[in-house]
Amino acid sequence: MEAQRKLLNSTELCVDEALCGLVRSASGLCLLRGLRVVVRSDLKHLNGRVGLVSGGGSGHEPAHAGYIGTGMLSAAVAGGVFASPPPTSILAAVLHLHNAGASGVLLIVKNYTGDRLNFGLAAEQARNRGVSVAMVIVADDCAFERPGKAGRRGLCGTVFVHKLAGALAEEGCPLDKIVAKVTEVLKGIVDTMSLKVEHTRARVG
Repeated sequence: MEAQRKLLNSTELCVDEALCGLVRSASGLCLLRGLRVVVRSDLKHLNGRVGLVSGGGSGHEPAHAGYIGTGMLSAAVAGGVFASPPPTSILAAVLHLHNAGASGVLLIVKNYTGDRLNFGLAAEQARNRGVSVAMVIVADDCAFERPGKAGRRGLCGTVFVHKLAGALAEEGCPLDKIVAKVTEVLKGIVDTMSLKVEHTRARVG
């Protein structure tokens, strides 16, 4: 008999059980019924401010729901293991924040094809319902010098975007100003990280 390599009750329920466990262990989080969407439980604080949503495939915990809180994300949407979340779940998160009084919603998306497609579709659907939505793409990956067809992916730089956008939203900045500032910063994240990698390689070499 082959030994188990992972502590899972079942592969079908592992994502839902992980999210349930996270919410139960953190008093400031709640899970939308029937969805893999985690939101802040104190959404009254969001009234009149911009809400932030991120997400992606599961298997990277504590991302993305681990970054929900004051001055950070308002909600996170989880997909299957290494699979982008569906547009219906993303739209549910956006509408939940909108109905809670958010002045707008910013989607922070990493540069994966599935994420860009599904978050983009959800954004369009939300706009058709009258919600003010914007989306920024984080593509900071400096692990390789020549990106493939998909381009650079968003990895650790996404956390900086969460912090920056979260701080601006906490201050009450409008959606367009948050997008402008984040877009400006995104231009320099790859170059800065590339320089750090080269410096590290030089020291090791």
